[in-house]
Amino acid sequence: MDIRLEFGLRIKELRARSGMSQEHLAYRAGLDRSYISGVERGERNVSILNIEKIAAALQITVAYLFSTERFSLTQAYQPKEFIIPFKDRVQYTLDPDKKLLSFQVNGLASGKQDVEYMSSIVLGICSAFGKDELDVLVDHRGMITSDGQPVVYSPEVAERAVQFQQELTAYSKKVIVLCNSEFMVEQLNHVAKFSGIYDKATHLFERDRDMVGKAYEMLDIHDHQFIQMNK
Repeated sequence: MDIRLEFGLRIKELRARSGMSQEHLAYRAGLDRSYISGVERGERNVSILNIEKIAAALQITVAYLFSTERFSLTQAYQPKEFIIPFKDRVQYTLDPDKKLLSFQVNGLASGKQDVEYMSSIVLGICSAFGKDELDVLVDHRGMITSDGQPVVYSPEVAERAVQFQQELTAYSKKVIVLCNSEFMVEQLNHVAKFSGIYDKATHLFERDRDMVGKAYEMLDIHDHQFIQMNK
């Protein structure tokens, strides 16, 4: 395949799994929509500077653009993904002895309202604790669409997540996130840098047993009520 076509498909799949339109990606990258369209169709010889702009708009490193991890080209964040209310797709628990707050999200968050719901629950629990007193375990392995493909935060959710993590950092010693892809690791590293919790945050993606086992070890636990290794 022509390298321009291959690169264009790569941009399209990452944009689609972020729930972004061409217009939105172009706006975030400071480029014209017709330019992004041309890139995705393999019609542009993209400069290094514009590659850097597109990567930043997707909240990933330039190196990850050339990763072998691949996804569906189907646009994520379609209405059918939100038939089940967000509150019915979230679990959370607090282990007061371990001072461990855990939550698990299945499916997609539709936007600011869903993040605000999650934020109110988590920060409400955190408010009973002091500074740097809690460990936080987040399970995002179930953030997939109905076709079984991983997704990352939409731009709207990612922007609200920065504020949420800034508020959370006052209470947390460490935050460990089980991710659904290297793409999510890239995005959450970006979010953590902007929210100021990068030194506290660990974003994991590897073979499921190894990933969950590493999280258990970091948190000094041997089992969990609902965050288990997939069989």
